[in-house]
Amino acid sequence: MNHVIEKAEGKLGVLIPGLGAVATTVIAGVEAVKKGLSQPVGSLTQMGNIRLGKRTENRFPKIKEFVPLAALEDIVFGGWDVYSDNVFEAASKAKVLEPMLLHAVKQELEAIRPMKAVFDKSYITNLDGDHIKEAGSKFELAKALMDDIENFRDANDCSRVVMVWCGSTEKYIEVSTVHETIQNFEEGLRNNDPAISPSMIYAYAAIKLGVPFMNGAPNLSCDIPALIDLAKETGTPIGGKDFKTGQTLMKTILAPGLQARALGIKGWFSSNILGNRDGYVLDHPDNFKTKEVSKLSVLEDILQPDINPELYGDIYHKVRINYYPPHGDNKESWDNIDIFGWLGYPMQIKINFLCRDSILAAPIVLDLALFADLAKRAQMSGIQEWLSFYFKSPQTAPGLRPEHDIFKQLIKMQNTLRHMMGEDLITHLGLDYYQDLVESL
Repeated sequence: MNHVIEKAEGKLGVLIPGLGAVATTVIAGVEAVKKGLSQPVGSLTQMGNIRLGKRTENRFPKIKEFVPLAALEDIVFGGWDVYSDNVFEAASKAKVLEPMLLHAVKQELEAIRPMKAVFDKSYITNLDGDHIKEAGSKFELAKALMDDIENFRDANDCSRVVMVWCGSTEKYIEVSTVHETIQNFEEGLRNNDPAISPSMIYAYAAIKLGVPFMNGAPNLSCDIPALIDLAKETGTPIGGKDFKTGQTLMKTILAPGLQARALGIKGWFSSNILGNRDGYVLDHPDNFKTKEVSKLSVLEDILQPDINPELYGDIYHKVRINYYPPHGDNKESWDNIDIFGWLGYPMQIKINFLCRDSILAAPIVLDLALFADLAKRAQMSGIQEWLSFYFKSPQTAPGLRPEHDIFKQLIKMQNTLRHMMGEDLITHLGLDYYQDLVESL
């Protein structure tokens, strides 16, 4: 398959709706790495290795040396925000990175000014912005975003563009008639249908232009039939939803381990406190509902209580998120897990994860941007399920159960890269190393 992958020539534009804590952290980080000031820790595209062939061959190249990814030096950042602060000002206010590091890349960050955002307060009640597009219809707003994309591409001499949603979590909605077909959707845009959210307008604008779209929040965004069909029609890679960072990252690491050993789980209580803009938005019940659905689905899909009722049929799973300004971006999560083992004897696991939300999310944004661009150059359109590794609530084909186990997700991703490059897939069977033993049985 490697013969159809176009080379990563020229500049790659990475456009981000929502230039808040996560976006400014990834932009500042990439600029710092380019200057040799730091390392891109947490980024598989930059620091991860992949095994090729048999274990005895000892081939473990870096992923970025194995597949043709855009170089960091060729990335140009841009985006939209409801506030007019340039990226240096926004990063300073977010208080994720130390002032000394920010000042080392101040010139590069100050040069990035947000374009006016598409915003609908009914979707994010707790935010007010003063840097917002005005138009007569949502269709005109979509057209304005397409103009922004094209103007950015021309102004920065980009040969390719990708979009990664880093905006806030929108209120919870479900798929309705306007989302079913592209005809319905475009008519809804013209008629200002209230069921079309701002993130859907961004997704539509990107996909219509063939720009890959990755969704870092639990909003539906591109996870609707109309935009899935449009992505196939325009040959555009799409993926989502919701960056897998703190507490859910721990769940997708720990739950598969407990299940692998056939240990039972009675209850899993999860609580979070955070004080950044994301926490403030999630302080509203309509927005929390969207996040809650994303976070709750993880355990059920990993444990599959319907096929293992003795171990997981009675599990009680509760998730809480509390806005606590003093913590800022330093999210703290507590998990109390009531498990049981041999003969039903009870045990407990307690986790206190003091993480930094944007520090965990930043490398995800970078990897998704680079992999989405790779998928586009490899003519892979529609849902990119192989990127589930990065999402809390992975988008899948209709009727297909998502895979949440992070280790299975990693195998899927690595095998997809091997497939792209014409290398043998690795099953981890390993019997061929013991062929003499097998033949004697």
